Amino acid sequence: MPKLSYLKALNRALGDEMAADSDVFVLGEDIRVAASNLTAGLFDRFGPERVLDTPLSEQAFTNFATGAALAGMRPVIEFQIPSLLFLVFEQIANQAHKFSLMTGGQCKVPVTYVVPGSGSRTGWAGQHSDHPYSLFAHVGVKTVVPATPADAYGLLLSAIRDDDPVVVFAPSGALGVREDVDFSTLAPVPLGVGRIARSGSDVTVVALGHLVQDALAVADELAGEGVSVEVFDPRTVYPLDVEGLAASVARTRRLVVIDDSNRTSGFGAEVLAVAAERFDLAAPPRRVTRPDGAVLPFALALDRAVQPGRDQLLAAVRGVLTSGGHR
Repeated sequence: MPKLSYLKALNRALGDEMAADSDVFVLGEDIRVAASNLTAGLFDRFGPERVLDTPLSEQAFTNFATGAALAGMRPVIEFQIPSLLFLVFEQIANQAHKFSLMTGGQCKVPVTYVVPGSGSRTGWAGQHSDHPYSLFAHVGVKTVVPATPADAYGLLLSAIRDDDPVVVFAPSGALGVREDVDFSTLAPVPLGVGRIARSGSDVTVVALGHLVQDALAVADELAGEGVSVEVFDPRTVYPLDVEGLAASVARTRRLVVIDDSNRTSGFGAEVLAVAAERFDLAAPPRRVTRPDGAVLPFALALDRAVQPGRDQLLAAVRGVLTSGGHR
């Protein structure tokens, strides 16, 4: 069975959808030369009318995409650095996101924003290492963070086909992930539907993107100690698959979240709030996050020190298991 890498899966999804729908086109900075490899080969296949290099003006081309979507096209924007999303937050959250509501559903804005390399890039430091998925989820923009190549393919397809704006965060830590894939089985993955990455019965660990691999490694380690960890991958930050998460926690009654964003108002805080409102837990839940107000430093050791990791997750899971009278 052939292997498919995460980045190639995104590239394949773009190519397949552009071939299937002539309204789909890609725009961004240096995408004709495929600086990030996300758009590799697309200019040769589809030409300059559908693979557009833009000037270095994020606000301009993001609003250009909104206008094109209102006119019936399905633009896909590549942002090569996650912090560029801060420049266009107004264009996405306040314009593209609200047109449908403000027109009573008469307008659709099917724009997809792809960030191939969100989060830490091992030494790229403060202005290149943000992972701002919680910001977009907070204002109600559909937001996805795939963990596997098959999900990267399927979620990007669903994002492009959705009639609302969707932000797709591809964590840099996941871009090198490869898996055996039967290409004939690749298919759209619905937004808002999570998956069980590993079944277990003692504790549920919620993990997104590249952190799913860390959660699976911790589950493997704890399995040797007789602990059964269930890993739940929501895939979509907003809308969150609350029912899928509830079903998992109903089996384990213990919960830990690992979240590569700052602690205050982050995705981890939201999952714990949902748990407090809806779930019957046997022990207080825990979260593993970046520190409050974290800006990733240049020095690699310091970069690693402020990111959530396996050791912290291991300690959090053990803490949850030893509280509430379990062990």
